[in-house]
Amino acid sequence: MYLYDWRAAGKTFDYNGHSIFYREAGQGPVLLCIHGFPTASWDWHLLWPELTQRFRVLALDMIGFGFSAKPPRYPYSVRDQATIHEALLRELNVDFIHVLAHNYGDSVAQELLARYEDRRQASAAGIKIESICFLNGGLFPEAHRARFIQKLLLTPLGGLVSRLSSERRFRRSFKAVFGPKTQPSDEELKAAWTLVAHNDGWRLAPKLIRYIPERRQQRGRWVGALQQTRVPLRLIDGPADPVSGAHMATRYCELVPNPDVVLLEGIGHYPQIEDPAGVLRAFLEFVAPLLPRSTTG
Repeated sequence: MYLYDWRAAGKTFDYNGHSIFYREAGQGPVLLCIHGFPTASWDWHLLWPELTQRFRVLALDMIGFGFSAKPPRYPYSVRDQATIHEALLRELNVDFIHVLAHNYGDSVAQELLARYEDRRQASAAGIKIESICFLNGGLFPEAHRARFIQKLLLTPLGGLVSRLSSERRFRRSFKAVFGPKTQPSDEELKAAWTLVAHNDGWRLAPKLIRYIPERRQQRGRWVGALQQTRVPLRLIDGPADPVSGAHMATRYCELVPNPDVVLLEGIGHYPQIEDPAGVLRAFLEFVAPLLPRSTTG
């Protein structure tokens, strides 16, 4: 599948006057796939054919990302991105979801989980989460090892850094978080840069990167949700990731009760690109017991 095919098969919906791109395919239990920073729903394309054989799969480009609107003056936040996902689910009349999330999307999933727990405790109506599977991401801010470029974007120099961005610099930075033997192909690098650069999106990096301090601010709520929930959870982690690899998995085992962790040896920050077969195997093993028998064969 090529990136232009991915876009051509997509749809849009309106969120507060902004166009949000999403993909929908398949039938069965709903699986919500939540992408990471700085790319888009395209991150799931290698898993898409297999997942859509078993699920009704939904994946959107969050505002500021990919083919969705990229307003320059907008209060970007993880919590707002969670609300956008809820808006899509309401638009499509979805009440029950499984979640597969990566990177920045992990934080969005944590906020969705916290909201679900709030509703459950209040016996309130709303979307019900049946499982969450996390891929590499900053689930615990104290264990997140930000890249130098991310730290720069958070400083007063962030605007200048974003204006000086180029495909060459992006490629170098992107490749650095992959495993040494699972480096992205030229086509994957081109697609990733296209998504970031579309509609001058890289200029938003200093605003989008604010998810890092937001994680610290919301730590109690988001980590608390992981520790208190009865929703089945699994972490599939590429331990060679310098940002949220083996050290993040170790922290997960320290803090989450009855931790369910799968390590994909030699894999870096993008398991769904570096080892899609391994991710699919670990994800289906986790979720199969939670699905209706007719969807699992």
